[in-house]
Amino acid sequence: MISKFFINRPIFATVIAILMIIIGGITIFTLPVAQYPDITPPTVQVSAVYPGASAETVAKTVGVPIEAQVNGVEGMMYMSSTSSADGSYKLTITFEVGTDIDMATVMVQNRVAVAQGSLPEAVIQQGITTQKQSTNIVLFVSLEGDSTNRYNSLYLSNYANLNVVDALSRINGVGGVNVFGAGNYSMRIWLDPEAMRVRSVTPSDVYQAIQAQNMEVSAGSVGAPPTKFQRLLLPDGLLLRFLRHRNDLLLLQN
Repeated sequence: MISKFFINRPIFATVIAILMIIIGGITIFTLPVAQYPDITPPTVQVSAVYPGASAETVAKTVGVPIEAQVNGVEGMMYMSSTSSADGSYKLTITFEVGTDIDMATVMVQNRVAVAQGSLPEAVIQQGITTQKQSTNIVLFVSLEGDSTNRYNSLYLSNYANLNVVDALSRINGVGGVNVFGAGNYSMRIWLDPEAMRVRSVTPSDVYQAIQAQNMEVSAGSVGAPPTKFQRLLLPDGLLLRFLRHRNDLLLLQN
């Protein structure tokens, strides 16, 4: 019936069509257009590490205090967390679409700072990271070795962290760069229980000795006056000298 109405009145139908074209042409210049519009909720991620702790311990001692403070932050929709057996903890807070992600990151970081007083000392020493995160992955870049298999996945991952990540992060408009596929270079140390028992050394002593040696200190200056120091003898014979004036640490072995 409607089609018959316009068929019998062609002039009226033509006028309506022209008006629709004119209105559509005007609204083209007023409609918001974005190359990558925000169609997914923005997220903020909180990361922490508790060395040597199990997943259950991380969830109780790290996750509970942080989540108690972050819960209810302005604009939050929901949050989810994961605790791993390697001591890592990640909390993802999802906000409503249209939320200023920079302001949301600041608010989450302020609440995490309040929770630091309830966290273990080892977690605070490792550091807690709060950063904005986008669920929209725009581009993947793949690194491959040559046909000789001279470069393995660990080498390529380390190369990407040293030479590619920083260069891509400096590009205007890039929100974050992540490396997938492999880990970082590390060292594993096995302890001899019998040798530790004979020398009355605990795993904590070994950890502190390794941590003390794995640090960079100032070499001092030529011609400077002598600096007073204090000696501390460790069970394994390591001699620590704490320089009071420069806050430097020298580690010598007898």
